Amino acid sequence: MRAVLIVNPTATSTTPAGRDLLAHALRSRLQLTIEHTTHRGHGGEIAQAAAEAGVDLIVVHGGDGTVSNVVNGLLGPPGPLPTGHVPAVAVVPGGSANVLARALGISPDPVVATNQLLGLLDKHGHQQNWRRISLIDCGERWAVLNAGMGVDAEVVAAVEAQRAKGTKVTPLRYWRVAIPTTVAYARREPTLTLQLPDREPISGAHFVWVTNTNPWTYSNNRPMWTNPNCTFETGLGVFALTGMKVIPTLRLLRQMLSKRPKLEAKHLVRDDDAACLKVTCSGPPIASQFDGDYLGLREGMTFRAVPDALAVVAPPAEKDSDLQR
Repeated sequence: MRAVLIVNPTATSTTPAGRDLLAHALRSRLQLTIEHTTHRGHGGEIAQAAAEAGVDLIVVHGGDGTVSNVVNGLLGPPGPLPTGHVPAVAVVPGGSANVLARALGISPDPVVATNQLLGLLDKHGHQQNWRRISLIDCGERWAVLNAGMGVDAEVVAAVEAQRAKGTKVTPLRYWRVAIPTTVAYARREPTLTLQLPDREPISGAHFVWVTNTNPWTYSNNRPMWTNPNCTFETGLGVFALTGMKVIPTLRLLRQMLSKRPKLEAKHLVRDDDAACLKVTCSGPPIASQFDGDYLGLREGMTFRAVPDALAVVAPPAEKDSDLQR
């Protein structure tokens, strides 16, 4: 089986020793080529070239942003899925949150994840046997995990600005950015209108988050839930607030960080299985993001669930009863 290992050497938790161990282990099972990313978007370029060369598998050693970039390189702009050969994707975590790996049942520890991958290749070493997951068509990009308009995108932009200065973003630094950004954002007038299938438009939303699985993210090992029943096998999770008063919002945040989330609030709009949605802005364009990458300011966005869009080397999907363990 021909494979390409794409390594992001600047990812938070990648190390030279870990990369060497991973490469050595994969070479025992695969005809392996190793590529290191050198600039923004490079992972997508490598992935596109690998697909055109007929490679069977792409192993990504990096964070969620690197994986997202690779997927967009494989599939091209959203629209009809490619009818030709598309390699499967495997993930060996190398970032800080590693949401995709955890959602797929892959250990956040790169060494353990490497052993998992070897076992999965031995057991399910053919693309017909690999798991397929849904993706989010965001109109201009594919999102693997989530997308949003509003405060989350402003936090992403602030975090990216810190990274550009060479600052390592830890969970503590993330919250130091997120809290004041959210407080300032809550003072603004809500300008978003949310349109879900078969429902009246919902106006006056402060922000809208769209997710492809659960949880939304992690703070160290603590999950943050927005749509606990959303999975790669369901439609989209939608999470929006029509009010951001301090006490109700803090109460909801506590629910989102609880071990067994039960999200209830009068100002919460939620759907864990939406086929599509449209978000428009009545005021100035608003900050937008996908998979933790800042998109810029947008007047509106549409999101569509695309089932079975990507083959991944991962354990089978958990049963519904196991989702919130």
